[in-house]
Amino acid sequence: NMKEKVLNNLEKLRPIIKRSGGDIELIDINNDGIVLVKLKGKSKNCPVTNISIKTIIENSLIKEVSGVKYVLGI
Repeated sequence: NMKEKVLNNLEKLRPIIKRSGGDIELIDINNDGIVLVKLKGKSKNCPVTNISIKTIIENSLIKEVSGVKYVLGI
C-alpha cells in the first residue's frame, strides 16, 4: 500500500524535521503519484521549507516508495 509506505518513510524523516522545531503531516496522495504534505511548527514559515521538501522529503519518498513522483507542500 503506497500510503502506508509513505507514512512509514515520513516517520523516519520526522526526527530530522523536529530538530528544527517543526513537524510534518501527510495530507493526500493522488493517483498521479503526487504526495501533498503540510509542514507545521517552525517549519511552516521557514524560508527554506521548499528546499527541505525537495531535498529531504521528496528525494527520500521517490527513492523509497514506488510510484511517488513529486512532493508538494502546503
